[in-house]
Amino acid sequence: MMQAPDIGEMILHHTADAHEIEVPFGEWLGIGPIHLPAGWDVRLGGVTLDLSPTKHVVFLLVAATLVWLTMWLTGRALRRQRAQAAAPKGLANMVEAIVLYIRNDVAIANIGRHNGARFAPYILTLFWFILYCNLLGLLPYGATPTGNLAVTGALALTALVTIEVSGMAALGPRGYLKTIVFVPPGTTGVTAVVLTLIMIPVELIGKAVKPFALMLRLFANMTAGHFVILSLLGIIFLFGNVAYIRWLIAGGSVLFVLFMMGIELLVAVLQAYIFALLTSVFIGLLQHEH
Repeated sequence: MMQAPDIGEMILHHTADAHEIEVPFGEWLGIGPIHLPAGWDVRLGGVTLDLSPTKHVVFLLVAATLVWLTMWLTGRALRRQRAQAAAPKGLANMVEAIVLYIRNDVAIANIGRHNGARFAPYILTLFWFILYCNLLGLLPYGATPTGNLAVTGALALTALVTIEVSGMAALGPRGYLKTIVFVPPGTTGVTAVVLTLIMIPVELIGKAVKPFALMLRLFANMTAGHFVILSLLGIIFLFGNVAYIRWLIAGGSVLFVLFMMGIELLVAVLQAYIFALLTSVFIGLLQHEH
């Protein structure tokens, strides 16, 4: 009797980071996983940092390469089509439509016509990079870098720095200070002082919560889908020894997995869009004093 695999270990093995990358069909070809270099330790003061490359780091580089390749091929195709006085078509047409939508209806619409165009390249980079990171996890033997808190945290940190630095540049030191030291309108005297002292930590917490929400939302959505898909596949092995319902369970699990894969494809695009949209909204909130 075949022993059922450990479903929990299978889920964690797929979603967790590792210092090795599995070779496609390596089990059948007798090829083991590719072991990444280890021992890249850097000591800073009393803390030792392991800077060895991992599976998620490799797929981050793959995602960045795909972003560059997409833009390069699109630009090349658009130049060739325009030189022939032809309308954009194919991949170039699709990518150009997405770029224009994110630039005009996300960046400029939420940040402002005067400043939105300056932030459009950053917002577009966020969208395409997160999108490819999300989609890579849906491929066989792939991995989802955005299912790693360190990755989503780093993306949220870049958003926080962009939001606060651009806000300080737009409002000036005094105007930016008003976003922290908030005096409720219509209050004076002791009431104003007390309420201001209460609002200062509230405003500071609000500044920290925005990138934290971006980090946690992206991580949770990209991890939860993989947990559900792998759990549904695991049902096949849990009931695999019951002969009269084995095929029924397997067929139902496969159908549910295909449905969830379609949902995950939608979620991958939606989460990239939401991250770019909310970053644009948060930048826009600090661009105007009112």
